[in-house]
Amino acid sequence: MSSGDRSQAVDVQESKTYEVRTYGCQMNVHDSERLSGLLEDAGYVRAPEGADGDADVVVFNTCAVRENADNKLYGNLGRLAPMKTKRPGMQIAVGGCLAQKDRDTIVKRAPWVDVVFGTHNIGKLPVLLERARVQEEAQIEIAESLEAFPSTLPTRRESAYAAWVSISVGCNNTCTFCIVPALRGKEKDRRTGDILAEIEALVGEGVSEITLLGQNVNAYGSDIGDREAFSKLLRACGKIEGLERVRFTSPHPRDFTDDVIAAMAETPNVMPQLHMPMQSGSDTVLKAMRRSYRQERFLGIIEKVRDAIPHAAITTDIIVGFPGETEEDFEQTLHAVREARFSAAFTFQYSKRPGTPAATMEGQIPKEVVQARYERLVALQEEISWNENKKQVGRVLELMVAEGEGRKDGATHRLSGRAPDNRLVHFTKPDAEVRPGDVVTVEITYAAPHHLLAEGAVLDVRRTRAGDAWEKRNAAETAKPAGVMLGLPRIGAPEPLPVAAGSGCGCD
Repeated sequence: MSSGDRSQAVDVQESKTYEVRTYGCQMNVHDSERLSGLLEDAGYVRAPEGADGDADVVVFNTCAVRENADNKLYGNLGRLAPMKTKRPGMQIAVGGCLAQKDRDTIVKRAPWVDVVFGTHNIGKLPVLLERARVQEEAQIEIAESLEAFPSTLPTRRESAYAAWVSISVGCNNTCTFCIVPALRGKEKDRRTGDILAEIEALVGEGVSEITLLGQNVNAYGSDIGDREAFSKLLRACGKIEGLERVRFTSPHPRDFTDDVIAAMAETPNVMPQLHMPMQSGSDTVLKAMRRSYRQERFLGIIEKVRDAIPHAAITTDIIVGFPGETEEDFEQTLHAVREARFSAAFTFQYSKRPGTPAATMEGQIPKEVVQARYERLVALQEEISWNENKKQVGRVLELMVAEGEGRKDGATHRLSGRAPDNRLVHFTKPDAEVRPGDVVTVEITYAAPHHLLAEGAVLDVRRTRAGDAWEKRNAAETAKPAGVMLGLPRIGAPEPLPVAAGSGCGCD
């Protein structure tokens, strides 16, 4: 954004409020933090919690990977139309993947929308809002290539102690079920020095956990011609003082090389956790998906990771009912799941994604067949997840205390935290004050399929700079109107095995 544009965008009354609604993958989560930062930098303030559209500016950061994504958007836009009629000056903006794909269609179907912007020019939002206000007409601006790397834009992070750090955008893969490369473009890598500088700045603010983010995160380096760039980046993160935990998502089996496994095993602050999308255990289906590996290769990576990092928790994504999937193909997926013994799987029923090759393939599977297979896979993975979690009973673990991840903590007088391998643990609230970002040591006493319990007394409490940062932010937030959450996944793994009708955006 030019200085002229910025000065124009900053001319916003202090009382103007905003709300951001986010759909989709971690990239959208990260983009929404940037959108919030841009709006606050332009003088807007967050709408009170529970505003539900009662804000001066409502921004939809959309996803286009599911068949009903547009229906969901237009339904929400329709509910805002009467609110906008009653509220002069209210503005609605639509960005993200669906905006990149549909462009002019959005304003034709919802003429009360003021701004449409794409995945490549999120930095223009404040200027487009101001231009729409002054000119009193919708502003549609879709860039065809990246204008500014998202991490160079202002941000309003949702966590004081954990942060996303984008290392690349776009994807060079051509998976037949995925529309993301068409909407986010070819992979573009950030300079390593810029990434490390951002991480060091975050640590300086009190962040103790970072998640390296990319559509195909371990392909990092392909844009700069260094096949070992990702493993080098992991090792460089290990040298940053004060950075306690490093995670990354999502890698692709094609690019998962031995040097990455070695870097994970040999870098103390790289956590013993791996999310590796498998998508299918059938070689036939993997070929139809244009996945450049087969079952043997995938299971070989899992074996190498477990040899190097015995306590690693490995999770995955699986699509059930891809076009042409036979019962034999599905049995191969069940076999791969039994062999891999994932700690959790994020399992989706295939649904057509408009604009993808798979949407027009022959052999679309009837809904009832897909549902039945999905239920069988869920039952198998539930059993495996529970058995894998039972192996944690008796272990003494350090947990980073989390905010808002234990829905029943108030009733059970517990707190919740994440183990190094990212398992969710609910633990007995200690007498000493514990803040999100602090670290506690506990002994695991019980295992459920999706969480662990530490019912005994906390063995140790370590107050951290991350906890200090949370406390400072919390004090600042209580001194002004409460913010509205973005409705985003939190740092850490979401609940496993969601009942979903289509694959998520983590399609690597």
